[in-house]
Amino acid sequence: MSPRPGKRSGVLELAVLGLLQDNPMHGYELRKRLSGVLGTFHAISYGSLYPCLKDLEARGLLVEDGEAAAGAPLSGKRGRIVYRLTAEGKEHFQALIGEAGPDTWEDERFGVRLAFFGRTEASVRLRILEGRRSRLEERLDALRSSLARTRERLDSYTLELQQHGLESVEREVRWLDELIASERDQPSTTERSIHDSAAPSGHAATTTTSGAGIHPSAHGV
Repeated sequence: MSPRPGKRSGVLELAVLGLLQDNPMHGYELRKRLSGVLGTFHAISYGSLYPCLKDLEARGLLVEDGEAAAGAPLSGKRGRIVYRLTAEGKEHFQALIGEAGPDTWEDERFGVRLAFFGRTEASVRLRILEGRRSRLEERLDALRSSLARTRERLDSYTLELQQHGLESVEREVRWLDELIASERDQPSTTERSIHDSAAPSGHAATTTTSGAGIHPSAHGV
């Protein structure tokens, strides 16, 4: 098996594999869809996308299919390349979304994991949400302690910035509390089907709505 990618490239890999689960896509369409999954603050350039695609192809996780261009034999135009997951690629994605370790709680990876919660087993979803809440509660303690020590030395603008960061984390903790409560209220099924979640074909689904574009930033963080 190939070496595990770094955190940033691993997030992109997971998003690409998830988006290609249902339908093959060409690079332009895939890049647009990635912006929805990863968010506007994670702009994906072709300079990062195509090396990722080439790496996945080299590892046997996807293949390139030529999409015939209209009139190609006469015009000499090349058809667009369409990327399609192999059986190994689909299996690898299932293995990735079965993970619930500490790296899935971090800022860099949590948003994309949330985007594919509709494909994730209920027990894994709950472990990730609880781990994320635990991580943020640790962050809250550190922020409160820091603010208490330095409040008297901060100017008003820096103090407002510190307070804003504290309130943002508090909002996400409250939001996570609601998601965790909702998960615990659900029947203990092994997996919620994508059909039942009514997500459009090719779109990742979350616990409550379509997965694309669901990020902690949408909840005040």
